Amino acid sequence: MKINANGGMQLLIRLITLLLVIFSLIAAFGYAGKSDSSAAPKIVLIMIIILSVLLVPLYIAYSNNLKKTVSKLSSRVAKTEKASLQNFPAPAVLIDNDLDIIWFNTFFSDNLFKDRNLYGLRLDSLMNIDMAKAFTPEGDLVCIGGRFYNVSAVYTDRSNQFTIMYFKDTTDFVELDYETRQAHKSVIIIMIDNYDDLMRNSLESEKAHTMVELEYLVENFVKDTNSVSKKLSNDRFFVIMEERYLSKIINNRFKVLEDARNIKVGGSQSVTLSIGVGTGASNLAESESYAKAALDMCLGRGGDQAAVKTDNGYEFYGGVSKGIEKNTKVRSRMMANRLYEIMAGKDKILVMGHRFGDLDSIGAAVGLVGAFKSISREAYVVVNEDTCLAKSLIKYIEDHDIAKYFISPQEALVKMTSDTLLIVVDTHNSEIVDSKEVLASAKEVVVIDHHRLMVKAIENTALFFHEPNASSACEMVTELLQYLDNGVKLSPLQAEALLSGIMLDTKNFIMRTGVKTFEAAAYLKSAGADTVAVKKLFANSIETYQEKSALISKAEIYRKCAVACTTENFSNIRIAASQAADEMLGITGVNAAFVIYGDNSSANISARSMGAYNVQVLMESMGGGGHQTMAATQLKMSVEEAKKALYETIDEYIRNNT
Repeated sequence: MKINANGGMQLLIRLITLLLVIFSLIAAFGYAGKSDSSAAPKIVLIMIIILSVLLVPLYIAYSNNLKKTVSKLSSRVAKTEKASLQNFPAPAVLIDNDLDIIWFNTFFSDNLFKDRNLYGLRLDSLMNIDMAKAFTPEGDLVCIGGRFYNVSAVYTDRSNQFTIMYFKDTTDFVELDYETRQAHKSVIIIMIDNYDDLMRNSLESEKAHTMVELEYLVENFVKDTNSVSKKLSNDRFFVIMEERYLSKIINNRFKVLEDARNIKVGGSQSVTLSIGVGTGASNLAESESYAKAALDMCLGRGGDQAAVKTDNGYEFYGGVSKGIEKNTKVRSRMMANRLYEIMAGKDKILVMGHRFGDLDSIGAAVGLVGAFKSISREAYVVVNEDTCLAKSLIKYIEDHDIAKYFISPQEALVKMTSDTLLIVVDTHNSEIVDSKEVLASAKEVVVIDHHRLMVKAIENTALFFHEPNASSACEMVTELLQYLDNGVKLSPLQAEALLSGIMLDTKNFIMRTGVKTFEAAAYLKSAGADTVAVKKLFANSIETYQEKSALISKAEIYRKCAVACTTENFSNIRIAASQAADEMLGITGVNAAFVIYGDNSSANISARSMGAYNVQVLMESMGGGGHQTMAATQLKMSVEEAKKALYETIDEYIRNNT
């Protein structure tokens, strides 16, 4: 008997097995009632043997037939798989663990790499591919011959010896995505810095000529683009521009800023612009919001620059010229009135500066606390005396005034209530305040600062008095106190504290001084400040003086910059470093001075300039900040690594600004 079908063989085996069971049952029941039933088991056993003899050949025949069938099917499947892969309508390639090509289909060779013998070549020599991404569900995007492919990889065996890779052509999608991003609309707001002051003393003809030049400048700015521009007012322009054109302007680092500086008002004063750019937003309204925030950031950093705001943060361009001082004191008067309103109903006032507080930070705090005490308000300066750099001022105040001025951050936390006002002076950066815990515990915060605006500004303030063109925080506080009437009075001691901060940040009225700086100094002098007593606050120990001299002796010149490095550590290293940087500016031909100090794990850089180089831009690119003429940063690297990074930053700065 020959069984040609596996299904028929299975059915026959099942029928014989069923008959075996039925006969066995019949035999068992048939002989169960007889007295002589000893023959029953024998009969059943004989039937089982007979049926088994019949079943065994059938099972053998079935097994052999099944193997032949599976073998035929496997052969057919293998041929089908090979033919399918060979003629698969997408490129496919088989590689080993060394990325060597051992097989590829026709589509891969004909469409991706024509007329090339690819066997044995490394896959990564033919394309820039990330194998880790290729094994992910998303795959990796590669470009071959001007077309884009999404590459997916899977192992072909359990030992992971071979990998087959499939290439899906996504060129149309990539080009559509690129075109969509290039056509995305960005908002640009252009503002003329200090327009009213520029035009105040100009002739009508000069004003008209200047406006014509500015309008022509904006027209050239959007020339050869499909942008829409609109003049909102005499000092403000609004532009909607596609990303494809904005990227070119950014690559040119907003050359329009330099073009604007070539426009003279009345033949002398240069025009500067602040440009806020909002891009990467989901819609035009959000882009406009970004642009306004970027413009505010420009103005807070002194103007003459462009800020690009995206959902990832800010990028800055320009900012090479000095900020223009505003002679009006209207804003100071308004801020003083607002501060007095905020003070009403507060049980106590705490004033805190930045970490490693200097004479400007502590001096401004002392001036405010002294003024508040004069109107019978409970007020204290929050300072960590262990790290403070103005110990001479603290000692001077404690020796000459019986009132308690200074408390530690721990004491401040104990004294704070829901009705306590915290005033932060000489910084707006939440990361560098003297105590983050005190700042976090304050229910209401006022900020008074003159440093150029940074991204990490203290948020949700009741009052944010920020004037980047002021010489110092002490100058700002002095101006405020002149409008804080209602019995506020400065003592000579407090006036000297404020004057010391002004003298520190202006380098004895040499740097960053304006009309209001001298007016503030005159007011403090009239309040009884003794300049000799102030000068004594700057006295150094002989050890500090020697260390400063040692730092200067190590200086080397790099691209008109004086750079000194040290890994030595002593108690007044910060003071010595800043003073050494100041003195190195006196070297002939030096545009900026840098002192790098620290150890093998961290490095600090103190930077100074006379205005030729904007050290604030330099230090900000290294994660720090400050002013155009005075800045600093802290790096998690060795002093030698910091020096190398500084040189690279100087190279980049010169490349972008010359």
